[in-house]
Amino acid sequence: MSLLSTGLPDTNLRVRLQAPTETDGVEATRLMRASRHFHHPWVNAPCDLPAWRRFLERVERPNEAGFLVRRQLDNALCGVVNLNVITYEALCSAYLSYYAVASMAGRGYMKEGLQLLLHYAFNELHLHRVEANIQPGNENSVRLAESLGFECEGYSPRFLRINGQWRDHERWALLADD
Repeated sequence: MSLLSTGLPDTNLRVRLQAPTETDGVEATRLMRASRHFHHPWVNAPCDLPAWRRFLERVERPNEAGFLVRRQLDNALCGVVNLNVITYEALCSAYLSYYAVASMAGRGYMKEGLQLLLHYAFNELHLHRVEANIQPGNENSVRLAESLGFECEGYSPRFLRINGQWRDHERWALLADD
């Protein structure tokens, strides 16, 4: 499915994207520790300050972009969304990664945050393709990707190493045009 068919992000979104900083680390790692039960075994979010600093170093690279999803109403942290391995030239794509704060899950905040990120990817970075790799059985992530128009393209055995194990993933993609 094409992102262009979904239109621009709704201007009445309840969330905004914010670049992460060192000062966000205490809050973010506390919430990620509290969300471990929700993330396991799907993702290994930064749960301590050294891991947070590694995350910041990674998203500061020119081929990475990371954002906090914050609720407009009270600035509450809802989750993290990233574009990884941003590539131009013939490929012109990026990998999508995301994780929610468990207490904010199921309220649509991550969907809105991802809509903003996808708008950025396609309209600011002018990417052609965004790919999300989701582990089989991660029903929440599959439903979220489907709700944004992603389509399943295939299966990649032992694709990513998460929590010390190589894990199978389904490839979900969204294109800027048909």
